[in-house]
Amino acid sequence: MRPNRRHVLMAGAVAAVSTVVAAESATAADLYGSGELVNWTVLSRAIASEATITFVRDHDGVYMFGDSIAVQDGKALATRLLSRSGASLAVNNWSGRPTAPAVDALQSWASRYGLPRRILMATGTNDIFNPPAFAAQVDRTMNIVGSHRTVVWVNTQIARTTKSATVQLADQRNSAWVNSQLSDAQKKYPNLRIVRWAEYLAAKPARLTMYLREGVHTTVPGGQDARNELIVQALTAQ
Repeated sequence: MRPNRRHVLMAGAVAAVSTVVAAESATAADLYGSGELVNWTVLSRAIASEATITFVRDHDGVYMFGDSIAVQDGKALATRLLSRSGASLAVNNWSGRPTAPAVDALQSWASRYGLPRRILMATGTNDIFNPPAFAAQVDRTMNIVGSHRTVVWVNTQIARTTKSATVQLADQRNSAWVNSQLSDAQKKYPNLRIVRWAEYLAAKPARLTMYLREGVHTTVPGGQDARNELIVQALTAQ
């Protein structure tokens, strides 16, 4: 049975609507050009034991909340910090995690264990997928920590070389957007210190390829040492 003209027109209309809906869904899923956040809950993580957390709290150590860069670099950072200042590090690092759930983890530790005088936030990289959400998470962090403790926050530099030039440009724009919100927050919170990793890399363009593997994670040992040194300098200055 051959379709009549009415059936053909209806089928065409349905197909057109489906195309528009699919396009709108794709746009909604990637509003900022960097793509979509992956299911980070299944990715690798490094989280300190309760014994380590309480030891760090009681011995003027540092709590760290980070993402995949921190998962990779956290152990080397702990060694560097201990040798430089005698301070221990308790980590809560999770690959792919954006800032909101990292702040949830901070809130959980604050409620369960209490906080030391220094908190290290090495998160923001995965906020390029939704940059406007970042500022509220900085505010949450500072409210949890209070005005008598110091928050040291590492800013971001992302331009994934495994992606297209268009995505790399979006990554760079969105990481700058995240960093701008962090700088704005510093004007409100005197106890917020920024480790300006992005500016350090930009100061000498060769560092972008020397110290980053794929436009995000540090090379080892060069990039790892450079970033960890900036962090330790910031922590020991407090």
